[in-house]
Amino acid sequence: MTYLLALDQGTSSSRSILFDANGTIVSMAQQEFRQIYPHPGWVEHDPLELWNSQWATARAALEKAGLKAQDLAGIGITNQRETTIVWNRRTGEPVYNAIVWQDRRAEPACSILRERGFGGLVQGKTGLVIDAYFSATKLQWILDSVPGARDAANRGELAFGTVDSWLLWKLTGGRQHATDVSNAARTMLFDIHRNAWDEDLLKLFNIPAAVLPEVHPSAWQYGETDPEILGAAVPIGGMAGDQQSALFGQACFHPGLAKNTYGTGCFMLLHTGAQGLNSANGLITTSTAQTSTTPTFALEGSVFIGGAVVQWLRDGLGVIEQSSDVQALAESVPDSGGVVFVPAFTGLGAPYWRADARGAILGLTRGVSAAHIARAALESIAFQSAALLLAMSRDAIAAGGHTVQELRVDGGACVNNLLMQFQADLLGIPVVRPRIIETTALGAAWLAALGLGIHGGTDALESQWQIERRFEPGISRDEASARMAQWERAVAQLL
Repeated sequence: MTYLLALDQGTSSSRSILFDANGTIVSMAQQEFRQIYPHPGWVEHDPLELWNSQWATARAALEKAGLKAQDLAGIGITNQRETTIVWNRRTGEPVYNAIVWQDRRAEPACSILRERGFGGLVQGKTGLVIDAYFSATKLQWILDSVPGARDAANRGELAFGTVDSWLLWKLTGGRQHATDVSNAARTMLFDIHRNAWDEDLLKLFNIPAAVLPEVHPSAWQYGETDPEILGAAVPIGGMAGDQQSALFGQACFHPGLAKNTYGTGCFMLLHTGAQGLNSANGLITTSTAQTSTTPTFALEGSVFIGGAVVQWLRDGLGVIEQSSDVQALAESVPDSGGVVFVPAFTGLGAPYWRADARGAILGLTRGVSAAHIARAALESIAFQSAALLLAMSRDAIAAGGHTVQELRVDGGACVNNLLMQFQADLLGIPVVRPRIIETTALGAAWLAALGLGIHGGTDALESQWQIERRFEPGISRDEASARMAQWERAVAQLL
């Protein structure tokens, strides 16, 4: 039996999942870590906590399965994207906390660049809009704000990486400083059409090239773990940002296939093949997880607050004890009672891109209960995701393509049947939940298998993907349009 270990380093927890050769989960371990909020709009993680929690779960997953490192054919890494870490190459110590993708501290710098007219240059090369979401201005902030950091970077003493690079560095005992194209594509420093760091962008953001990792395809032999980490040297065969990894794990290998991941945020990707579409509808273009040096692309829309709104109901309002309670509370009322919840806690992402937006609950009356707010909170996840798919369809049609025929779903919140049914109702297409919803980790395992030559190609992997349930639309298109119009009015009122 061939076992693959997927390291899935997320925004709120680190997980390790063991898969067998058929893509079946053998064991899993998970560990949460601290969320650090130094100021309003700032979000940080301790890089050593990220590493230690990931290392601990890897060992726990092996122990649960009764396996040792020698039983592993390889490791795949997938990670929260854009989160930015800078460390000392000699000591391996971070110079500052990891600045998380949700962090908005660099928005003033982004605003200046937008006002100076650099939006076209950045989008043309990277497929991205200028936004504090991405890594470049986070890295710029660290170099400018940490005493001595810029001088040390110029001397070649510091290394920059997204979380995948940091984990790879730690796993290999500091021997490998590398990333893959899907993570590099999220830095705002990478030309996705040439698959290379871009000198013009480095100059624009004042980033010394000496801090950058090497870039490889997502399926690639990235080296071996230090034997002391897991008890034996294990080859690392794949790395990808979590959303591109989920697209891969959903077997969306061909143009026209789309997935939506319902995690802390929601992330929808539509595979567009060799065609890198420039969106006219507020989406971004990104590199997919790539198995060769040939660029392939996806349209992407990001919702900043997805499942995190349920965490807020639990931790902020205290209306539920655990996240899994939200469905029963929401189903205790027939509808939201006219309440619309816009959870713009850290601004609005695609297709709105309004960093200044803040959350609001609209339509309150004396008869509104916690159950109505819970239902409106769940519906907000579906509304935001529907806005993304509608934008994608407009871009696809304008480019001569076709609208999405089904939406493949994954992530923790996709187990909520009420949410998935409402999503299908809004979209008017089937919402398809696979048998294995841990598709982010599965994608990393599949990439490792390809990178290490364990699987011959994507055709063999496609046969492993199986449907658990299809949610068919249950309301008329007129009713769905009316509900979406209600959402858009609420967003407009908020803005």
